[in-house]
Amino acid sequence: MTRKGSQVRVLYGPPIKPLVKSILAGGFLMSREAKVADVSNDVSNGNERRRTEATVAGRRMNGEGGLYQRSDGRWFGAVVLGYDASGKPKRKTVSAKTKAEALQKLKDLQDKIDGGYSPPTKEETLSQLFDRWYCDILSTQVQQDARDNYKCIADCHIVPTLGRKKVAKLTVADVQHLLASKLSGGPDGDPRPLSASTVRRIRSVLAQALEVCLVDGSLTRNVAALTSAPKAAGTEGRTLTHAQAKRLLKELEGHRLGALFIVMLSTGLRRGEALGLRWDDVDLRKRVVVVRRQLRRIGGQLITREVKGRKSGRSVDLPAPVVQLLKDHRTAQAAARTGSNGLWEESGFVFTTQYGSALDPRNVHRDFQTICMKAKLGKWHPHELRHSAASLMLAEGVPLQVVSDILGHSSIRITADVYGHVLQPQRREAARAMAGALWG
Repeated sequence: MTRKGSQVRVLYGPPIKPLVKSILAGGFLMSREAKVADVSNDVSNGNERRRTEATVAGRRMNGEGGLYQRSDGRWFGAVVLGYDASGKPKRKTVSAKTKAEALQKLKDLQDKIDGGYSPPTKEETLSQLFDRWYCDILSTQVQQDARDNYKCIADCHIVPTLGRKKVAKLTVADVQHLLASKLSGGPDGDPRPLSASTVRRIRSVLAQALEVCLVDGSLTRNVAALTSAPKAAGTEGRTLTHAQAKRLLKELEGHRLGALFIVMLSTGLRRGEALGLRWDDVDLRKRVVVVRRQLRRIGGQLITREVKGRKSGRSVDLPAPVVQLLKDHRTAQAAARTGSNGLWEESGFVFTTQYGSALDPRNVHRDFQTICMKAKLGKWHPHELRHSAASLMLAEGVPLQVVSDILGHSSIRITADVYGHVLQPQRREAARAMAGALWG
């Protein structure tokens, strides 16, 4: 090329002129189906692998790392997700038997990334996910006893079967098979079948763990949530009849823990709620107690936890005989404090040991069973006092909504589901009332 004045002259030599004409004619412009010879070496595990000639359909998408065919005939493609601290690209690969399938997979992956999907740079197993969920999520959001319960369910029922499975490759069929094996028992699950309610908890725990992957974008759907939950059979807790309740009251007269069990039977308080009552929560003049906390044994220690949600700070009215009983109980407690020779522990709890410390729920359970056996009632659990209280209230015509509030249920539906059988006489009475109103 030479410059003369303001004009530029391009000198074409014999070898170049045909090439330029070919370019101007479009012979070297990439066509819709242009073949690209990729002779770059791909190093994997120290072995060099030469990519063969690949055909790329159209222009590459943004972030598309190319499409190539291996020597075994399988097609591979990659999308660049970003770069690490050293500047090396981080890729997500897809593979297929045919070029068309590989291109479709590559397009689908790019569409998911554009929609917010963030593929994990390292394939995570279900066991690793549970460890991450337990340490990073549950440790900051859930109380210790609930965390231990979640971990027990995962370690005993999920990880042994699916723990080594890649989270990204977990399917609805995998989870459904797990649930079915737990229901039926056998080699894939426990030696004995588990109840439907337990299997529902297994499904719930797995779904909650997988929800973490939905939030961070490493999954686009929750396969556990897509499974069918087993239907839990409605089981009615045992309740004391009027005659049995009166026999129990007779046996509790004069017993050191009599006031505790009578309060539970007359108010429907949970065992932990009754054991967590402090004298500051009791207003004998207004005849109410305020439920603020529960006392429970967690990790070998007695711990009080504030009651949360709708149950927190609920007021429960006391029957007049129970008010007098608590007055007598407070007087007896003061006498025990005076005669303890300095061994009394000022815990502030309404129901205590003989030295003023908190009662262990396990000891309360054993004492209650002993009392029931003496009353010739058989073995009963303290929680069945709560069932009995609700059933007796409903049988006496107390409205369902009132009973639900007293029990501290989060929804009246829970009360209806558990104690609906007690309402049968009221339903018959309602039918008779309508007959009188319309045809009487």
